[in-house]
Amino acid sequence: MSVPLEKTAPPRRRQRTAGGPTLGQTADAAAKRMAAAILEVLAGARTPAEAATALAVSLPRYYQLESRALEGLVKACVPKPKGRVRSVASEVAVLRQQNERLQHEVTRQQSLVRIAQRTVGLPPPPPRPAKAVGKKRRQATARALAVARRLQADAGTPTPSVVATPVAS
Repeated sequence: MSVPLEKTAPPRRRQRTAGGPTLGQTADAAAKRMAAAILEVLAGARTPAEAATALAVSLPRYYQLESRALEGLVKACVPKPKGRVRSVASEVAVLRQQNERLQHEVTRQQSLVRIAQRTVGLPPPPPRPAKAVGKKRRQATARALAVARRLQADAGTPTPSVVATPVAS
């Protein structure tokens, strides 16, 4: 005698929806209402005048909205390039790596030059001349602090004293 097998229901299939299950999840209600009205006009279910009335816009404004929607449709239909598309962040990362490699190479070359000079007996290069004495140096101020002070003055907020002032003793 065999044990009767229980009949199980077949697994449910996902219901397929036009546009996919995530269509319009990021859009607000007004955008969804506009898209629905434009699609109804394109499908022939409404006239443009009826859609304009339903959206509470003028007929020329409706035609502008419809034109923008069709431009978006055409733009979305342009084929994407095959392969990896480099982002700006990845380009920056590649350039930083290249910069570090080149700086390391410059340091190495400078070391080799100094070693070669010592071996040959050349004197080291003279030190750079000091800046002229007597010139008044302006106080160093970070540009960000200067801009922040200007923006705070424009906004009318009090400026906090960020830069430490020397204390007389």
